Amino acid sequence: MNYKFKTQPYAHQLKALKESWDKEEYAYFMEMGTGKSKVLVDNMAMLYDKGKINAALIIAPKGVYRNWYSQEIPTHLPSHVEHKTVLWTASTSKTKDKEYQELFNIDFDLHILVMNVEAFSTKKGLQFATKFIEAHKTLMAIDESTTIKNPTAKRTKAITILGPKAKYRRILTGSPVTKSPLDLYSQCNFLNTYLLGFQSYYAFRSRYAHMVSRNFGGRQVQIVSSYKRLDELSDSLKRFSYRVLKKDCLDLPEKTYIERQVELTEEQQKHYASMKQLALAAIKGKTVTAPHVLTQLMRLHQITCGHMKLDDNTVVDIKNNRMSELLDTLDETSGKVIIWANYIYDIEKIVKELIKKYGDESVVDYYGAINSETRQKNIEDFQNNPNCRFFVGNPQTGGYGITLTAANTVIYYSNGYDLEKRLQSEDRAHRIGQKNIVTYIDFIAPKTVDEKIRKALRKKINIASEILGEKIEEWI
Repeated sequence: MNYKFKTQPYAHQLKALKESWDKEEYAYFMEMGTGKSKVLVDNMAMLYDKGKINAALIIAPKGVYRNWYSQEIPTHLPSHVEHKTVLWTASTSKTKDKEYQELFNIDFDLHILVMNVEAFSTKKGLQFATKFIEAHKTLMAIDESTTIKNPTAKRTKAITILGPKAKYRRILTGSPVTKSPLDLYSQCNFLNTYLLGFQSYYAFRSRYAHMVSRNFGGRQVQIVSSYKRLDELSDSLKRFSYRVLKKDCLDLPEKTYIERQVELTEEQQKHYASMKQLALAAIKGKTVTAPHVLTQLMRLHQITCGHMKLDDNTVVDIKNNRMSELLDTLDETSGKVIIWANYIYDIEKIVKELIKKYGDESVVDYYGAINSETRQKNIEDFQNNPNCRFFVGNPQTGGYGITLTAANTVIYYSNGYDLEKRLQSEDRAHRIGQKNIVTYIDFIAPKTVDEKIRKALRKKINIASEILGEKIEEWI
């Protein structure tokens, strides 16, 4: 392959590229943490180098689509590729309109448009994407393609209709099947209607699912009772997909870090702005201590997580996107997962939502209010019970002295300020007995104290000492 990489690929990434780079349609079924984003960026650059494309449309969920713009493309796209990358937003301005127009400017060799999948539920988003694809030789890629698994969803229909207009099509996901093998139909249908040999979802379902008739509300409905011919389906997928799990990637680093951006809702933005003014007023012109400043930061941080503690200690829920982001992330994740949260309110809320979606046996919790006997039982259940998939706790209680090596994915729903507790909580999964690479996923509200906390922890900075002196106002 005559191609100059900007960042050196691992062996499994190179294999994925060799098998896929010039195919019109392909699926990267690569587990989270194995670097599927880099594979797509390199694939895009290879096709550009050969004159096969001059544009790319990358579609991703809200939590990750900004990462493509700010991290993945700048990090991995070779410097010789003259390009213009534009991030789609629903709001308009003179600056944004100018950016959009530049996507049709011949001064740039490669035009890249990054859109969130929710935009395809709108007329405006679909129209612009259509105009973009029709004006270029385009690679169209769906990151976390399970977002189009529902064949009746508006965005699935829109994206599937748009697909044939693109010269090349790619889907990326770590877990193509989240609920049932039938999830595969719409994802593959986007790539090519004829890939699996079925022209309708119902024909596909008839081939791979046993149906039974049930009476609901006085009418007969067909429901899935079990599945069949799954070996046949698996063999069909192999023709146009590359599958890799973390445990198969011996060349990966022992720890992989991923960030998912969680946009603040309008309600959060209003509360955050108001609290920020109060915090600045509280410290202005005063000699303050680290605990005092940390209290102000905590109040801002709680708002980014989706709640606010009032003076009478009652907690008010604020409309937010963090829980839906968690559930979407879990859909993309296989195996057992540790979920750390800094606030008890969030832990209890997470447990409730996971039970609702996955069942009573699926989750155990671990925090101060739980007695020692129950804590120990919960650890044993998580480690040994195949039905128990999630461990939810806070690092203050669970960050020390326990072994949770059954998990190879660790999600920080929210971070605390204590660097030692962060490092200790990471090591609950990454310790003797762990046989797999461990992926750490941080939920970040951009341009907030949430983001600043994570950056400080990554740099191994003691936040309490950092926030004193001239840097106080910068933190808030």
